Amino acid sequence: MSAHVAVVGGGISGLTAAYRLRQLLGESVTITVCEATGSLGGKLRTATLAGRSLDVGAEAFLARRPEALDLVREIGLDPALTHPTSARSTVRAGGASLPIPRGTLMGIPGSAESVTGLLSAGGVRAVAAEARLPPVALPTGGGDVALGPLLRSRFGDELVDRLVDPLLGGVYAGGADGLGLRASMPALAAALDAGASSLSAAVASALPAQHSAAPVFAALTGGMEMLVERLVRLSGARVRRGVPVRALRRRPDGSWRLLLGAAAPAHAPEDPELDADAVVLALPAPQAGRLLTEVEPEAAAELGKIELASMAVVSLALPPGTELPPASGLLIGTAERRADGTAFATKAFTFSARKWAHLREEDAPLPIRGSVGRFRDPGALRADDTELLRLVRRDLAELTGVDAEPVDALITRWGGGLPQYGPGHNDRVERVERTVARIRGLEITGAALHGVGIPACIATADAAANRLAAELGAAG
Repeated sequence: MSAHVAVVGGGISGLTAAYRLRQLLGESVTITVCEATGSLGGKLRTATLAGRSLDVGAEAFLARRPEALDLVREIGLDPALTHPTSARSTVRAGGASLPIPRGTLMGIPGSAESVTGLLSAGGVRAVAAEARLPPVALPTGGGDVALGPLLRSRFGDELVDRLVDPLLGGVYAGGADGLGLRASMPALAAALDAGASSLSAAVASALPAQHSAAPVFAALTGGMEMLVERLVRLSGARVRRGVPVRALRRRPDGSWRLLLGAAAPAHAPEDPELDADAVVLALPAPQAGRLLTEVEPEAAAELGKIELASMAVVSLALPPGTELPPASGLLIGTAERRADGTAFATKAFTFSARKWAHLREEDAPLPIRGSVGRFRDPGALRADDTELLRLVRRDLAELTGVDAEPVDALITRWGGGLPQYGPGHNDRVERVERTVARIRGLEITGAALHGVGIPACIATADAAANRLAAELGAAG
């Protein structure tokens, strides 16, 4: 059979979908990837810092989910796989930098002992008392609740502010108060559904799987661009960079017409239209919603309700011999304060040269990354690059004592980079997928659906490609 599939969005989801469609449908299918920006990979981006490759977006993926590892091995990149060193991550809690405790699930403890020393005596007592509170009552029928208020009502504010929020901020750039239980903590929700009477008991029942000897995270020694480049090559797709899709129209015969380029005629591409038999939308929720406005208004409205958070990564190459903290990184909660009483601009530091052995070389600059930006709190993101660099360096000096002048620096801004999984997110996504499924030749994938991490994005892309291949194969 001969068919043309348009993939809108050249991030990991779109490129995985293009690759999988090629594997499923063979050489006869034509695949076009339209990417609005000038570069592929989405939140996977590898830059050059002090002459060496460093990821300035997603730097790793969960290795305890199979999708990313399986794909890396399938496309022949397994020799580049690497895992973090044994250095532990730390959190700034109550004015001190302490190891993130074991025996917790995203900071939620299975027992008071696990947070002793990190919380105040009163905070530890509140954790110990949680198991004696009345059983957790979730809404019937699988209904969702806001995570933050639930945790605060059971454990108090201190645990959330000192430990849970910093950990969630590294995943969503948002704290517990704006997230839904079921989408952001599915293991916890499942344990409660299974009958756990308290949050402590739910965490304790979910923790055994966390104690596997297998590494939690994995990365590629050449950076995530290796994955991007290999998927592009193996997909055999025609790639159109810098070409946004501004409208999606259903043609009378059931095929699709994509209107390309910005709305202003001066920015129109040479080929302003693209016809395709099928379309995969691999876009952030607001952009996908705009394209679906005419095609499927219900799905468009639901996608429009998914909010995004912006952030920036400040990458520094410190002089050889700089003494870094012995940790792999440091998380900083919103309640923590500098010595002068002001808030920290930075929400986390990754000491890359400690975390990844392949980034630590004798007599070479030492890379680290600072992350800035929280949901609905742009803070230092308003600053220009010069000021942002100064603020991050100031935080680094106060938190670690490291004040060396960088030999190189790079600032990467991710506007609207992270979707927020608010209460009811899973139900919203189910409604989107149900309505889109009614339309033949249309699929949607990406971080807005079932997880923001690389494995989750790959999973949704694989599922979309398999459904579309089945449709096109049946049509052929």
